[in-house]
Amino acid sequence: MTEKAANSDTILENGMEAQVIDVQRDANRQISDYKFKLTKTEQEITALEQNIIRLESQVLRYKTAAENAEKVEDELKAEKRKLQREVRSALDKIEELEMSNTHLSKRLEKMKANRSALLSQQ
Repeated sequence: MTEKAANSDTILENGMEAQVIDVQRDANRQISDYKFKLTKTEQEITALEQNIIRLESQVLRYKTAAENAEKVEDELKAEKRKLQREVRSALDKIEELEMSNTHLSKRLEKMKANRSALLSQQ
């Protein structure tokens, strides 16, 4: 029985060793997979962080551009109001000069008529 028991113990030990080796291989494979996934995830995180930095600087540029555009828009509106005032003033001046021209033309016509009348009396 000792030889049979020794053989069966050896077979049992070999079987157990094979199972332990399989479990270790599986564990090592899982560890390797997890390490790979961790590395991949860390790379993705780094890429996303760089993307965030890029987008934040882009947002900053767009905000600056928008602020500048608003400033230019305000300046253009002020310039437009100024030009509209100048146009109204010029139109008022034109109207005033036309009225003055009409009045002076009538006076000139009267003077011509008076001169003609005086010359015809002589």
